[in-house]
Amino acid sequence: MISVRLLAASGAAALLVAGCGSDSKPGADSTGTNSASAPATTTTAAATTPAEPKATTGQAPAVPNAADLKTKPRIATPRGAPPTSLIKKDLVVGHGPAIHTGQLASVQYVGVSWSNGSEFDASWDRGQPFQFPLGQQQVITGWDTGVPGMKVGGRRELVIPPGQAYGAQSPGPGIGPNETLVFVIDLERIG
Repeated sequence: MISVRLLAASGAAALLVAGCGSDSKPGADSTGTNSASAPATTTTAAATTPAEPKATTGQAPAVPNAADLKTKPRIATPRGAPPTSLIKKDLVVGHGPAIHTGQLASVQYVGVSWSNGSEFDASWDRGQPFQFPLGQQQVITGWDTGVPGMKVGGRRELVIPPGQAYGAQSPGPGIGPNETLVFVIDLERIG
């Protein structure tokens, strides 16, 4: 597995300091519009069966166990063309304080590659949260930009295009060149 800290230290991509937080609501994309909808159903004479949710261009993949903060999130295999800009979506809005640039974040996370849905890293597997100073260029740009505004106790999905991840360089096995990355991040505490 590749550690987010190791990846950030590799210097594979230029990192930027985040300028502002998110006012995203559950089911809202980075523009504040509602991108989540109820699963479609297929009706036949015999029964009604939920259709599998599908991610199309520019949408985050489904997280079937999104509301269960006591278990490692399962990220559905992304489908369609990856988005070209950062997508952040609060799956669970926390009830604690919001994190801001300059504060120390303590998070649990899972990361998968958009192209094949394979998991390349998860703090859950190490049994301890990952800590980093937000906005201090210690992690990839997509994290420094996508995490501000999260509330303690919240779970956020980030879909990070290559320009805010590792670009054309592959930082190691599991992340290819120009890979879009999908993370589900739980903010456990600040400081």
